[in-house]
Amino acid sequence: MSSELRLKKLRGSGGYVMAKVTDQQQSKGNLGGPDLFLAPIGRLESEQISKYFCNSCERDFEGSPNIEFENPNEEVAENLILAERGTYTCNECNGTIAEYREFKKPDEQMEVGLANPIEQNQDQSFSDFSDFMDKPADADVQEEIVTQTKPIDSTFRSIMGMDVFDENAKKIGVAKQVGVDSTQTLVLVISDKEGNDVTVNWDRIGTVGEVIFLGKDDRNVAQVSKVEAGEGARCPDCNFDNKPDSKFCEMCGTQL
Repeated sequence: MSSELRLKKLRGSGGYVMAKVTDQQQSKGNLGGPDLFLAPIGRLESEQISKYFCNSCERDFEGSPNIEFENPNEEVAENLILAERGTYTCNECNGTIAEYREFKKPDEQMEVGLANPIEQNQDQSFSDFSDFMDKPADADVQEEIVTQTKPIDSTFRSIMGMDVFDENAKKIGVAKQVGVDSTQTLVLVISDKEGNDVTVNWDRIGTVGEVIFLGKDDRNVAQVSKVEAGEGARCPDCNFDNKPDSKFCEMCGTQL
């Protein structure tokens, strides 16, 4: 590939940047559709970015957004290290333009193993819910629910945008959203490398950490036909379902 720098528009969840990138970086940012994305490319040098657009400010700015990153070198699965994670933020409002994560395999000859468990015990949560459903729906129970309601804490993370790997540690796409299909089955919608939407049944989800690993299952991933954009909800570019009052797509930043 050529090492010549070319000026390209790279989209993020909260805007986009105009940056000079190599053919290799351009290839990384191409997820199969017409647009290029900043997250798969990772960290660029600020000198490569000539200007950026912030969805929150609804305007563009000359120069580079603020680029913050850290190197946790955290093992998220067997033979898979989270080497770096970073954020592009607007210099004016501090809003997020894009986020990225870079992973490394210590041993390139080995496959990636099981993901490390997340701190919260999900099985216990479902058990507690089952215990609650067995209790009578009296006033005391209702009062207890109200008392225990609290804001989402800082450890809450959305799975949107996480890389999804199959049982053979092969990346199959990026998590797009959670929904229900025509049979009222809970599914995870994934955007694959060709830009198509695919779904997997939620019971195929193995573990969720910095990435999503699927568990063993004999069922195939089902293709989802593309649907025309709805009234201010579905993005015409990436087909992502946004909130009805969204002005910009939360996935690719396209104005709705």
